[in-house]
Amino acid sequence: MAYTDLIAVVGFLALFGMMALRVPIGVAMGLVGVFGFAAVRGINPALNLLATSPIRVITDFNLTLVSFFILMGIFATNSGISRELFRAGNAWLGQFKGGLGLSTIAACGGFAAICGSSVATAATMTKIALPEMRRFGYKDDAASGVIAAGGTLGILIPPSVVMVVYAYITETDVGKLFIAGIVPGILAITMYMAALLIGHRKSLPAGTPFNLGEAMRSMAGIWAVVLLFVMVIGSIYWGVATPTEASAIGALLTMIVGIVRGRLTFRQIVDSLTEALRTSVSVYTVLIGAILFGYFLAITQSPQKLTAWLVALDYGPMGTLALILLVFVIAGCILDSMAMIILMVPIVYPVIVHLGFDPIWFGIIIVMTAELGLITPPVGINVYVINMIAKDVKLPVIFRGVLPFIAADVLRLGILVAFPAIVLWLPRTMG
Repeated sequence: MAYTDLIAVVGFLALFGMMALRVPIGVAMGLVGVFGFAAVRGINPALNLLATSPIRVITDFNLTLVSFFILMGIFATNSGISRELFRAGNAWLGQFKGGLGLSTIAACGGFAAICGSSVATAATMTKIALPEMRRFGYKDDAASGVIAAGGTLGILIPPSVVMVVYAYITETDVGKLFIAGIVPGILAITMYMAALLIGHRKSLPAGTPFNLGEAMRSMAGIWAVVLLFVMVIGSIYWGVATPTEASAIGALLTMIVGIVRGRLTFRQIVDSLTEALRTSVSVYTVLIGAILFGYFLAITQSPQKLTAWLVALDYGPMGTLALILLVFVIAGCILDSMAMIILMVPIVYPVIVHLGFDPIWFGIIIVMTAELGLITPPVGINVYVINMIAKDVKLPVIFRGVLPFIAADVLRLGILVAFPAIVLWLPRTMG
């Protein structure tokens, strides 16, 4: 075994060991990156990387959209927009069997369009939708399952912080990546609704009578969501603003909407800024670790060697892709979505490029695979978020409730792998 291969093996073992000891992923990757680089090139070059990489990430203008989208989501959460989305969804869909569950999925999709965080979406909808569904006779497995699955839409429907991180790592156009997530997001909402009606059909209560007047009045409560989505995603699609500019506009407009509607006080604005700062720092820490780990991968040539090995297996492009996705699905069961993207994309991305797959399409596929990890055991972060808020709903009950939605995710993944044009046709219409 060559010396660099030995260093690569030791580095990966050290990384997984630190992760098992619950060392933060950004710190673990940074340590492996610096010490691994030092083992090959020497301590002084490694220390130079440690000095320059944090500055490179913090001063990157294109990365400011991470903080703005995080702030936009926090303002939206504190403004109570999610509650109005749920009411509007129930006004239109409540007439059907399982109408409250359908309303929850629709509200999750709408909230995801201005939030960008799956955990925030799941937490918010647990507080709003779970008590209502229980009041109308929904069993805990169906009620919690639909919220856990609906929450995953937060990282698929743009804007999405996970998409921003993928774009940064792979130097992909984040605007096109956002636009590419729209059709798969609509498909996800549709298939989740079908999964609810089919997978929980025996336990779903009947709907309530439809009231056209109430339904029309409910639309007045969601104008802010439509405005924000059009201003942010529409400005990116039509080329009016860059993603960074759109993120700043979105954060500002969300704050203004909250103030105008009397939902955001000065104290809440300060608290929102503080929370956004904390979250942004955690994301930037992970990105700095990823940059340092990237140098370690480059110096050991691990991605290139993995590419050569996978190509030598002669499984063909689709066979190799299936193997990569299987690894991602397994990794998603033990890693959170951000950690999985940060850790694994730099390793497999050269393989994808070599096989001729579109980076935008692969980004959406990987985000969907990360969605699966949010609701699959043993980690299933969305499941644990619901359990922390509704402590009387046990973990096995929630995991049982998400099974139909996991099946829907796997089916949707297969559809988009078989028909990449579903993902790519909308971004190809951009100027």
